[in-house]
Amino acid sequence: MFEGQCLCGAVQYQSTGPALFSVICHCRDCQRASGTGGVPVMGVSRSSFSFRGPAKHSRVCGGSGLPSDRYFCSECGCLLFGMPSAYPDLVSIYVGSLNDSASFSPTDALFIAQRPRWATLSLPLAEHEGLPT
Repeated sequence: MFEGQCLCGAVQYQSTGPALFSVICHCRDCQRASGTGGVPVMGVSRSSFSFRGPAKHSRVCGGSGLPSDRYFCSECGCLLFGMPSAYPDLVSIYVGSLNDSASFSPTDALFIAQRPRWATLSLPLAEHEGLPT
C-alpha cells in the first residue's frame, strides 16, 4: 500500500495496489509543474487509488499529446497526482508527496531530450527520448 498527502495535510490519498512503474520524467510539462528538471513519478492502477480532501485539478496537454489532469491541494498548492487521458486506468503519483518514499526505485528516465544538462542523474536508468514504446 502507498499513502501520501499534501504539505498541509488537507488532502490524503492511498493506493492498495502495486507500483506499475517508477520513473523520472523530464518533459517540459513536469518541469514547469514542479519547478525542477525532472519529477519522480510512480504509476498505480486507478481502481486501487482513492483520495479525500480539497483537491483541485488543472488540465494540460501531457507528454503523450493528450490531455492530462494534475491534482493539487486547494489549500497549500502541493502537486499530488495525475490522471492522464492517454492511460485512463492509471494514476501517476508524484513521489515527493508519498508518506514513505523509500519504496520508490526508478528504472527509467523519460523525455531526456528535454532534460536540462544540470538535471542528469548518476543512477543507472534506461533513458528514453519520449515515452517508451
